[in-house]
Amino acid sequence: MKTSDGFSLNAESDVSFTTESGTPSTAKYEYGVHLQTSDSFLRFPSPVTSSLCTDNNPAAFLVNQAVKCTRRINLEQCEEIEALGMAYYSSPKILRVPNSRTEVPITVQSIVIQSLNKTLTRLADTGVVKQALVEAGAVNICTNVVLEVKYSLTYTDAGEITKADLSLLLGTVSNAVVPLQQKFEIHFIQQNTKPVPLSGNPGYVAGLPLAAGFQPHKGSGIIQTMNRYGQFTILRSTAEQDCFAIEGIRTPVLFGYNMQSGCKLRLTGATTCPLVVEKVKNRLKGQSFPDYVAPFGNSRAQDVLDWVPVHFVSQAPHVKDSCQLPVALVIEVKWTKYGSLLNPQAKIVNVTANLISSSFPETNSGSERTILLSTVVTFVDVSAPAEAGFRARPTINAKLPFNFFFPFV
Repeated sequence: MKTSDGFSLNAESDVSFTTESGTPSTAKYEYGVHLQTSDSFLRFPSPVTSSLCTDNNPAAFLVNQAVKCTRRINLEQCEEIEALGMAYYSSPKILRVPNSRTEVPITVQSIVIQSLNKTLTRLADTGVVKQALVEAGAVNICTNVVLEVKYSLTYTDAGEITKADLSLLLGTVSNAVVPLQQKFEIHFIQQNTKPVPLSGNPGYVAGLPLAAGFQPHKGSGIIQTMNRYGQFTILRSTAEQDCFAIEGIRTPVLFGYNMQSGCKLRLTGATTCPLVVEKVKNRLKGQSFPDYVAPFGNSRAQDVLDWVPVHFVSQAPHVKDSCQLPVALVIEVKWTKYGSLLNPQAKIVNVTANLISSSFPETNSGSERTILLSTVVTFVDVSAPAEAGFRARPTINAKLPFNFFFPFV
């Protein structure tokens, strides 16, 4: 459940990511590059080696994160601990591009105050609020302590940061809640783009596109294009049926819809086998064939372990002196009904992409051959049949008195 200010009040999974250090040499931010500030880099506290917060963990470009960590603090010194104050997160100025002089200030969008009894109050003023140690009878409490931090960074296609927004949840801390738990979140929004609609909540809805993406390297999150209809695509059939004429024209894979498309490829003696094989693979798979598919329509990109990997299989006969040319891409998506029988949710459990090749003799000079390329998508319901549950029949465990039938027996 989320409040109107974007703060999540329920538990979140622990997700942490640390990028490799290094100074970028290009005049733009690339995936995984540290976000530079006027004095260092944008710090994003994370539990790196333990549950304790590590403040020197840098925020990385296009790496969405949502983490929680704990701090061991001395409540008497809460006014001196920078990481507990709002200014620690709102004062840095992010460089628009690496090693530039143009700075993007962090704008505080909202400040919410949480009392000891968990009630929330939004402040009208977004100015800096300092933490303060207050005596409350026999105990001391520290007010205006940062509990949650949420960064929202806007970027362009050119790898530039254009806007940085910040939402904060401040609270009151007493000796009863030490050590202190904090939550941090950062996500990136591409400029001049609309919010990406979900393909289901949580389960997939028939007719909506599959949510898919790729993982640049192990340990990173899932990268998705902002166009939900362009994340998992196949060849699109046209009237021309010419494979090279329809380059870049794709159709999205829609959940629950079995699909088939194709085109014709004309081969001449002027083309070599390796060149044709590479071009055909690019036509069948597209420019960005995904590595992972979301199990649900609302799966988050940072929950990598929940995503379903795409198993890519190649089948080709071994014939001597022949060209092993891919002719078909067969995609099988297995899904199951998840949850209650009254309201089952569609969940994807397995995705297999089978690239099928055929053997063709090397084309003689001057001859021409036409080959049909095709793509097939099949959805298979692997749900186990629902079985009605019945309670076990009651057993009678009663004994009659030994003289019940006296004097007849």
